[in-house]
Amino acid sequence: MTMSNAEKMDWIDSQTYLSREAGAAFKSEYVDGILRAMAGALNRHNLIATNVTGLLFAQLQGQPCRVFNSDTKIRIRRRESTWFYYPDASVICHPNPQQDAYQDRPVMVIEVLSRSTRATDLDEKMTNYLSLSSLEYYIVLEQIAPQALLMRRVESGFLRETYEGREAVLDLPLIGCRLSLGQVYADIDLSPGAVHEEEVCFES
Repeated sequence: MTMSNAEKMDWIDSQTYLSREAGAAFKSEYVDGILRAMAGALNRHNLIATNVTGLLFAQLQGQPCRVFNSDTKIRIRRRESTWFYYPDASVICHPNPQQDAYQDRPVMVIEVLSRSTRATDLDEKMTNYLSLSSLEYYIVLEQIAPQALLMRRVESGFLRETYEGREAVLDLPLIGCRLSLGQVYADIDLSPGAVHEEEVCFES
């Protein structure tokens, strides 16, 4: 999701955040006591996220794992700190109760980069997501090119893999899925005239 630059700097506890968020007109993430307002995304961003969610939904039907869209919060607790993020998509194999407003144990998290979120997605959020013992895959998708960064859990930690081009395919055997970048970026116009954001793709 895309974040605005404005952050509400008054500290609140996580339960107050959840209560406020349930009735809020606009979504905010929770960054260790501080609210970070979410802003609307470009159609291109939303279409990429929708493509990913649809591809995973089709492959996970009848399986114990389920894909959730960008309205599902992920809670992260590290030592005395707590975060709630709204990833663009997540896969959950061990869900929280359905009456909860968040998930604690994602096996996969996917974020689509934009100019305002790339630093956070590649630094703060990556660090926090990778701290989750349940997480096997963290995927970051470029918005301006068919390119993906995959952090894959291995015995020694996480292995960084990059994929480029519509022919590339991400193999995700622990959830029985594959993501073809050709399908992830289906109907996405990436011609020079269509891409206006001054962004640099992450390095391979």
